[in-house]
Amino acid sequence: MNVSRRAALAALLLAAPGCVALAPAPPTPAAAGIAPAELVDPLGYGDSPGLPVARDLFRVGERIRLAQRPPVLPTKKSCLALSGGGAYGAYQAGVLVGWSELGTRPAFDSVTGVSTGALVATLAFLGPDYDAELRRVYTTLRTEDIYTKKKGLKALLSDSLADNTPLRRQIERVLTPAAVERLAAEHRKGRRLYVGTTDLDGRRAVVWDLGAIAARDGAAACQCVTNLLLASAAIPAFFPPVEVPVEVDGQRFVERHVDGGVTMNVFFRPPQVPAEFRTRPPAEFLFGSDMYVIVAGKLYADAEPVKASALKIAAGSVSTLIYADTRAELITMYTVAMIAGMNYRLAAIPPEFAAPASSTTFEPEQMARMFEEGRKQVRAGTVWRDCPPGTLESEILAQRGGTKLNRVPRPPQVHRPD
Repeated sequence: MNVSRRAALAALLLAAPGCVALAPAPPTPAAAGIAPAELVDPLGYGDSPGLPVARDLFRVGERIRLAQRPPVLPTKKSCLALSGGGAYGAYQAGVLVGWSELGTRPAFDSVTGVSTGALVATLAFLGPDYDAELRRVYTTLRTEDIYTKKKGLKALLSDSLADNTPLRRQIERVLTPAAVERLAAEHRKGRRLYVGTTDLDGRRAVVWDLGAIAARDGAAACQCVTNLLLASAAIPAFFPPVEVPVEVDGQRFVERHVDGGVTMNVFFRPPQVPAEFRTRPPAEFLFGSDMYVIVAGKLYADAEPVKASALKIAAGSVSTLIYADTRAELITMYTVAMIAGMNYRLAAIPPEFAAPASSTTFEPEQMARMFEEGRKQVRAGTVWRDCPPGTLESEILAQRGGTKLNRVPRPPQVHRPD
């Protein structure tokens, strides 16, 4: 999951004058850290089992999706959406490389990405020829290849706690003039590549069509595309905002953009829609097409005891909020797929995988593990689920009528609910 908001809050709290940690907590109770899905109150549900829950809504949604079938089936298209998630982007890279090795990876008609997913999206859009770069970036780079932390007053008095110049150099290494020209060529064929940033002063999400920029801006395209990829991953307060020159009614301004994950961690955009379809039901253009979504991280945070300090409590709470926001975005994307009659395919790091605790620490050994997990899953045919978060047995909302609980370990479930 994207942790830009958590990191930003942590950075601000660290910098805030007078921010003092609380006294050490007493020993953590034994129940802390147990996955909530395993803690059950046998009497807690009352009459709730008779009410619709997410898995029931999913079953209805599937009937609605199939009912969108138009009289004339359109050409099948493939769309890919990649979430933010820092170092967890290694999992996305592994899925894509393993998919190429199987020989079944589509030439995606549209690709979207946010934060680390924006860089993965660009390489995925360029095709399997760039798989070696995906592997290099997400299995060999270290933290110092991405950023360096500022020290002392320099950090507190500047616009960021870290310098992401190393990340800019990595982006420039990948986005050569030849690569940008290839982006332009693929855009002219009708394929689309979109990345998300957040306008810091406007406080709104902005979606950028990188292929259009590559096709129109000529020699300036390399710098513009590089700036936007850097901005999409610019964790606010941790990394500096990226200045983007714009022209409004002939007058020049400079916008400041930060991590797209601040406003949306994952999003969908359709392929190029011919003019004759733009006012017709989306199923007439997209029915039967595939919407692939790869999350850089898990759908639900790992349970772990939180230390009794203001910083840890704030960071843990914001992290929990980001996971919940991302699940809501994934459910919204399923709704879009349902209305358009598209096949929804979702991949994320499985709950049982021992993922590293931090998404802002780039350690080759840990990233290689996540890369290989994604590669292994796609090659084994176990990577995709066709239902949104909240629909599996282990994801049902916990409800309690008291404090006497039973622990019921639940095996992993990756297939659709019965």
